[in-house]
Amino acid sequence: MPSSLKLITLLLCLFLSAVSSLTTSYYEDTCPHLQSIIFPTVQLAIKNEPRMAASLLRLHFHDCFVQGCDASVLLDDTSTFVGEKTAPPNNNSLRGFEIVDKIKQDLEAHCPKIVSCADILAILARDSVVLSGGPGWEVQLGRKDSFSANKTATNSLPNPFRDVEDLLEKFKNMGLNVTDLVALSGAHTIGKARCSLRAGPANQICLASENAYLDTTPVRFDNEYYLNVLAGKGFLQSDKALLSPPARDIVQAYARDELKFFKDFTNAMVKMGGIETLLGAQGEVRQSCRKINEIQDCKLGDASMCGKSLKN
Repeated sequence: MPSSLKLITLLLCLFLSAVSSLTTSYYEDTCPHLQSIIFPTVQLAIKNEPRMAASLLRLHFHDCFVQGCDASVLLDDTSTFVGEKTAPPNNNSLRGFEIVDKIKQDLEAHCPKIVSCADILAILARDSVVLSGGPGWEVQLGRKDSFSANKTATNSLPNPFRDVEDLLEKFKNMGLNVTDLVALSGAHTIGKARCSLRAGPANQICLASENAYLDTTPVRFDNEYYLNVLAGKGFLQSDKALLSPPARDIVQAYARDELKFFKDFTNAMVKMGGIETLLGAQGEVRQSCRKINEIQDCKLGDASMCGKSLKN
């Protein structure tokens, strides 16, 4: 290959890499009112039900940890396709899908076919933390939505019954470290879990079918979670596991210094939000977060699109 052609090819690759990477200003020109469209809906949802903040944050976690931050968790099952919603880690704990639907509809009215569902989940996670009294951060944007889901891969989600070694292995597989593990576990400062998941003999204080708060300040995002863990009041086995090395020292640091927790949490959220993202032609911008665009085209009468890209 002539040297001039090699240079052109290299410059083209660098250009494509630059334009397809995540950036905080991705929608600056194409959907400049993005934040003002999303935030009021999240604010109202959390005002009506404070627990919704934890649910929306959880959606982003469960999306990124399976096959990357690609909104695959939002896909509904069809007669020819099985998504991730019915997998055991998701089927009895994920909620808030109707909030995502509402926001997507609003965005399609203002910026049609522009904002991906994967980016919506990342923004919802940040806004939910902020509206619960926690820290904010600049969300990296530009993800595309997947054409498929992977129900089997939900076994990559951290297990609430595991010890710190197993949890750390799950996080390392996603490019995250022990600091990220302990910081992201702090998301348990808001929300609830099923009593059947509770660690130890304290299971008897609530029925298995009921939910209980994970923290003594359950609607405020703060460092109380770490104080509870140090006091032996961790709700889940995965919470109690953080008392083991190498996590314990970090738990103690966050219990002493809320600002340090906030700093590490926001850094970890940005790192997690970059896991195996789809860029450019690797994905699409779904018009409905519940189904890939080909399914919608099929329903509109384009038979050539039926069944395309519907592999598990």
